[in-house]
Amino acid sequence: MAKTALCSDDSFSSYSFFIEALDLFSSSLPSIEKSPVECACKWVLRHQHKLKQAARSCSLKVKEALGLEDRHFDQVETDSEVTFRYRDLETQLTEPDRLRSKPEVSDLGFGKFFTDHMLKIYYHSQLGGWQRPMLVPFENISLHPAAKVLHYAIELFEGLKAYRGVDEKIRIFRPELNMRRMNKSAVTAGLPTFDGHELIKCLNRLVQVDQEWVPHGEGSSLYLRPSLIGIDGTLGVVQSDSALLYTILCPVGNYFKNNSSISLLADPAFIRSWPGGCGDQKMGSNYGPTIRVQRIANGKGRHQVLWLYGPDHQLTEAGTMNIFLFHIDENGEKVLATPPLNGLILPGIIRQSIIEMCAEWKEFRVEERVITMNDVIKLKNTDRLLEVFGSGTACIISPVSAIEYQDAVIDIPTTEHSYPVYKKIKENLEAIQYGHIKHPWAQPIE
Repeated sequence: MAKTALCSDDSFSSYSFFIEALDLFSSSLPSIEKSPVECACKWVLRHQHKLKQAARSCSLKVKEALGLEDRHFDQVETDSEVTFRYRDLETQLTEPDRLRSKPEVSDLGFGKFFTDHMLKIYYHSQLGGWQRPMLVPFENISLHPAAKVLHYAIELFEGLKAYRGVDEKIRIFRPELNMRRMNKSAVTAGLPTFDGHELIKCLNRLVQVDQEWVPHGEGSSLYLRPSLIGIDGTLGVVQSDSALLYTILCPVGNYFKNNSSISLLADPAFIRSWPGGCGDQKMGSNYGPTIRVQRIANGKGRHQVLWLYGPDHQLTEAGTMNIFLFHIDENGEKVLATPPLNGLILPGIIRQSIIEMCAEWKEFRVEERVITMNDVIKLKNTDRLLEVFGSGTACIISPVSAIEYQDAVIDIPTTEHSYPVYKKIKENLEAIQYGHIKHPWAQPIE
């Protein structure tokens, strides 16, 4: 009974606030020479924000130590002492006269329009870690000129989608996998981790507030872009003591114009990732350096780059997508193959979904293995290469019609079959995303 009374929200917060205030106030006593009471009041008013944050941090730490709160870190690696909580979410809605006009679905494209609200969650180690989540009107972000994200690319991001189903319910596709990947990237970048379940609840609420921005009609969706950046106003390549986790939303259409097949440039002179690096993390530093090579590919009339690695020219990714080959092996059996998660490629959510879905079908063998350009050429020359396609959250599935490699063009009959595998996969994924079939991968937002 005593423990319960001591650790209740009101009594414990008041008690810890008093202790923190007493400690901080006593440390400043030597500088107080005149009017102690007046100086003390001014001091408390000036530091009240820090005092409240310290009290909240202390309260959460004690509750966790006594097991008074459930923590859900079973699926993510975390090292933060305190995570933010959805129950602490503060909401500030946009004034009606400042709401944005919504574009036509046919004008969407990708990443051009943004909704009325965003999610912001600050982290300050000196204030006890994560602060209260805030749902606020969409706004610009103010950063110190020395912010680590600007100088050392200490940042990461994720991408996931919300879909308006045929039943008008809104579903986010497999967000728990994004949370797991986001925390893994945070550990690599030296940024604070968090309870992914709490962020999912915050994201659900953000989508609910801006639900009118979720497009009607299949082929379009609402793209969620959670980002985590280091915002310390100090120079030096060290771990960030302050960070900002924010999420913006944008209605999107097809990633590639006309939703047609694409062609790739495979040039071993360019390398996207290497063993021991961070090519398997969702970090901006993996994408910025690819723009120059992308421009070279476009200059050759190709849509994307097929990234190769090693002296045997292993396939890794296609642009920002995972890559799949559907072929017939030497025994006459059909195989769907994709490069393994060996540190060179991003563990894509759509990639994992394709592997799991096709394994359940048991219509052909599914393999995660190293694939080289020699393998592609051999399959093509023996008429056993059936399809090549890329996968990713932005594009879902993109069929590949040609690969330019060492001054030769390899034509691929991906779209020439009556009912290609890539099309069946895409249709089944979209059936889940748009609610045609009930599936645990896409639960409606309540």
